Amino acid sequence: MKCAAALIAVALSGCGLGAGKPPSHVSLTVSEDFGARPLVQTEQPHRGGSDTVMRLLQRNARVDTRYGGGFVQSIDGRAGSAGTDWFYYVNGVEAPRGAASTKVHDGDHVWWDRHRWRATMRVPAVVGAYPEPFVHGVDGKRLPVRIECAQPRGADCRAISDALIKLGLIPGKSALGAGATEAAVRVLIGPWPALRVDRAAVQLERGPRASGVYARIAPDGASITALDARGGVAQRLGPGAGLVAATRVADEAPTWVVTGTDAAGVSAAASAFAQGESTLGDKFALAISDGRGVPLPAP
Repeated sequence: MKCAAALIAVALSGCGLGAGKPPSHVSLTVSEDFGARPLVQTEQPHRGGSDTVMRLLQRNARVDTRYGGGFVQSIDGRAGSAGTDWFYYVNGVEAPRGAASTKVHDGDHVWWDRHRWRATMRVPAVVGAYPEPFVHGVDGKRLPVRIECAQPRGADCRAISDALIKLGLIPGKSALGAGATEAAVRVLIGPWPALRVDRAAVQLERGPRASGVYARIAPDGASITALDARGGVAQRLGPGAGLVAATRVADEAPTWVVTGTDAAGVSAAASAFAQGESTLGDKFALAISDGRGVPLPAP
């Protein structure tokens, strides 16, 4: 635990506040157990000029810190413990800097979650901040959005394109296999054998330590194994199962994966994406089985 705490302390270290105009349209979520238990959820948090993520949290919750104020030990009395700590995401992306040195920008969705880290300490991207990062991007920079479809003229590709257009976006399109990039948030849509050629997507075959997603897809795409918070097998999903998840390669923009064990599973996943926040909200990732959502990690 001491080693893990030291690593997290380095990740969350930093300092600096300043005067300025408060960022607008900021939302704050505080939860436990990978979003399963919301503690604070507000579209109008108390804010100040040039707030950092740490200062925004301190304005809206009771916070105890360690390591010179750079590491969050507890929020509203809920403290980290052996194998469990507080982590934060901005617009669905795990921040690369400490909370005390990460500035809050207009439109940011700031999400703190207390969860186990034994299966993986790194969850580079989550889907539960939808419609972010599509609308406001990463680190205050809006990014292009690109769709890569196994069937560019298919209904699943069209459903996701229409959902993004409703957000006011003009998504680009390209063939599968174009690759991850720092310049664009990508959405890959199709059966797993077609998507696994992508170096970001293929991480989902290797489990949460590689992808940050609490699921493992068989190389042939015939099954999706839903994992629990310890990384153990919770459910094995077969025909008709779908998955909506996000991951990253290094510091590149997030790659979202919309896939399934067969055509029906891909359509179920595409439908979940198109339903947006009502389906994806506060989920780290989402599997779909027998028409029902399975939050990941699985209970």
